[in-house]
Amino acid sequence: MPRYRGRVSVPGESVLRRRLGIVDTVTLGLGSMIGAGIFVALAPAAAAAGTGLLIGLAVAAVVAVCNAMSSARLAARYPQSGGTYVYGRERLGPFWGHTAGWSFIVGKTASCAAMALTVGYYAWPAYANAVAAGSVIALTAVSYAGVQRSAGLTRVIVAFTLAVLTMVVVVVFGSGGTETARLAFGSDVTPYGVLQAAGLLFFAFAGYARIATLGEEVRDPARTIPRAVALSLAITLVVYAVVAVAVIAELGNTGLAAASAPLSEAVRAAGVPALVPVVGAGAAVAALGALLALLLGVSRTMLAMARDGYLPRSLAAVHPRHATPHRAEVAVGVVVAVAAAFVDVRSAVGFSSFGVLLYYAIANAAAWTLGRRLVPAIGLFGCLTLAVTLPWPSVLAGFAVALVGVIAYRVASRTRDTDHP
Repeated sequence: MPRYRGRVSVPGESVLRRRLGIVDTVTLGLGSMIGAGIFVALAPAAAAAGTGLLIGLAVAAVVAVCNAMSSARLAARYPQSGGTYVYGRERLGPFWGHTAGWSFIVGKTASCAAMALTVGYYAWPAYANAVAAGSVIALTAVSYAGVQRSAGLTRVIVAFTLAVLTMVVVVVFGSGGTETARLAFGSDVTPYGVLQAAGLLFFAFAGYARIATLGEEVRDPARTIPRAVALSLAITLVVYAVVAVAVIAELGNTGLAAASAPLSEAVRAAGVPALVPVVGAGAAVAALGALLALLLGVSRTMLAMARDGYLPRSLAAVHPRHATPHRAEVAVGVVVAVAAAFVDVRSAVGFSSFGVLLYYAIANAAAWTLGRRLVPAIGLFGCLTLAVTLPWPSVLAGFAVALVGVIAYRVASRTRDTDHP
């Protein structure tokens, strides 16, 4: 098995501080997941799966659990910033590490743009792009000031989002308009449609990656990271299942698939239109929480790749006072703010899912080398299957970007060999 021979040191390089305990770490994981799928991915997944949406949700959950278990084992062993970039590098070799890091950065940059645009669409639709760019700038400033402040803000965001989702479920089930017959599976269910829906819904479950990418900032990572991954994913699974059942029972699959704001439509259909603005506020806040956690994760992966010379080494700088990868954070913020002006939300979800599924496929392959191979095998097969059953534009764009990553790796490797013969 190829082994990484050690990364090239960066003059003046410093490390991040271990400030995050179990509560902060779980909160950041929840902030990445709670709300993102419910407000963004649920409708296109319903259009793909038909009445098999709940089956797609279950498939996505199984793959997510396998990925989470593999990631937790690896994160406990390699508690560094970078997540699967580090695991692939250490267990499979630098090429696979670079491929994982590249997939994560590109895929999650698309996720950041989607989340920023979600904020804009719900908060001020007429000026969605301007609001999206402003949100990115504001949250970049928060993450620049320190990860503890980011965790504190995320805690408030998660609490408000959970309160809004609870309100939706109570209002819908209390309206008397729900029908359990709408949850039944019909003749429109196909394996391909269910798998495509699962791939789109996977977008909602990938937040635990942020826990792994923050490994260098977590106290007692061998104990904290596995617990935080398990807790945040379990809470998210329960919330998503309950909300999905409520919305389907109220709107039916056809109404859900056609809704641009399904939770708002469910509340309106339940006879309480006055609460629609509250649901919109919840969606915007949930997207802000996901965006903040995404910005943290992408910047930490950029930090790790810059340390190894696969991105400009200046991005490896750590702020002497805030102990954050400030240049990487600013770089991510600029790219996302620009992308938010052009990206379509639904297309971004599919493209992001492809990149993240490839990222987790490499994580499972790396976990395979640690032994106890059943879970990594299921996770690897699941990730590759869901990736190729996504909408074809997302698959083709994903393959094209992966190819660009291979070329970038070859160029960077030659540069490293020239600088360090």
